[in-house]
Amino acid sequence: MPKLKTNRGAKKRFARTGKGGFKRSHSHKRHILTKKSAKRIRNLRGPTAVHPSDVKEVAQLLPYS
Repeated sequence: MPKLKTNRGAKKRFARTGKGGFKRSHSHKRHILTKKSAKRIRNLRGPTAVHPSDVKEVAQLLPYS
């Protein structure tokens, strides 16, 4: 069998967790922040988990993670 290629975009966006899930960063935090409330911006900090229904798809994009 040939080696599988890693999806390079997914590699930059997702990281495997210790229990086999994936973590990701929040969206909507790059620009146009003036109209967003401080609470909303604060809640977009830090990583969050990929939803369990999407883990299988992300795992296919990152076969060696």
